[in-house]
Amino acid sequence: MNKIIKLESVSKSYKKVKVLDDISLEVNEGEIVGIIGRNGSGKTMLLKVISGLARHDNGTVNVNGNIIGVKKDFPDSIGVIIENPGFISYLSGFRNLKDLASIKRIISDDEIKKAMINVGLDPDDKKRVGKYSLGMRQRLGLAQAIMENPNLLILDEPMNGLDKDGVADMRQYLLNLKEQGKTILIASHSAEDIDVLCDTVYEMDKGKLEKIR
Repeated sequence: MNKIIKLESVSKSYKKVKVLDDISLEVNEGEIVGIIGRNGSGKTMLLKVISGLARHDNGTVNVNGNIIGVKKDFPDSIGVIIENPGFISYLSGFRNLKDLASIKRIISDDEIKKAMINVGLDPDDKKRVGKYSLGMRQRLGLAQAIMENPNLLILDEPMNGLDKDGVADMRQYLLNLKEQGKTILIASHSAEDIDVLCDTVYEMDKGKLEKIR
């Protein structure tokens, strides 16, 4: 089976504290892998290292066949939500995504609108993002992550701010993406999200990663 993510003996220290301690991890194509752990356990840093948003000190990070930090600074074909998605507050949701899409110029306006609709947002809504609720911003962040049709999604607390119906919709959407062959790595505080979504589950504790299911 194709390994989309492969980490070997990855370590990372921050201000003399070991945040990631000899991490090894393999994620197969087409599966949803969950990471649980308390705040400060290292979950977010692990996702940042895999996404190329932070540099590891030791070990090897291989994503989509590329060694991150050596051959590539950032992985190809990846969508990311880590911490609070950052958008320009005075622009609409669609305008924010259009500006971001203009960097690579690989998708059309229709594809941006489809991504917004898929996460429950109206692409014709002229409301400024600064007026969005936390849940709407989270939906927009997911639309950004999926709009260029990546094969890998890295999601840190993707249900944050969503109401009960929104959580149910998002879970179903992520399962649909899995059926399409997408690979998803998700960190969540919600045991229910992890149980419903994930094929394999790891726990982070004090920088250590252990497979628990």
